[in-house]
Amino acid sequence: MTPDDRPLPRAEVELEIPFHDVDMMEVAWHGHYVRYLEIARCRLLDAIDYNYPQMRDSGFAWPVIDLRVRYAAPATFAQRIAIEARLSEWEHRLKVDYTLRDAETRRRLTRAWTVQVAVGLDDREMRLASPPALVDRLLAWQEQQR
Repeated sequence: MTPDDRPLPRAEVELEIPFHDVDMMEVAWHGHYVRYLEIARCRLLDAIDYNYPQMRDSGFAWPVIDLRVRYAAPATFAQRIAIEARLSEWEHRLKVDYTLRDAETRRRLTRAWTVQVAVGLDDREMRLASPPALVDRLLAWQEQQR
């Protein structure tokens, strides 16, 4: 199996759209979707044991530098949604793809992606390649999947 053939991690979380996230039409405000993505991304990062505390402990911050959200259908008050996060790039940056669906019907509501880069906590410089702390954890996760 070549490195390109190895699986990449994915995770899914479900949540119910709360009243305080919706407008008077009972539609989730578009800005709250960023929080939903973050919840799913944290679950994904937990799967490879490289969530924000581990990032910090390895000497790096991973700011989001790019975000795209494409809304296909609204999420509404009390609706249960499933947010899937899939790691799609990791060698030079973290790119995570997301699909938000109705949890019951699995109808797609939204697609999105985020890009994060490693920034040294000591010098605040962006790295052009992912640091060994991430690479080692991801390779260990891939080995467990065999």
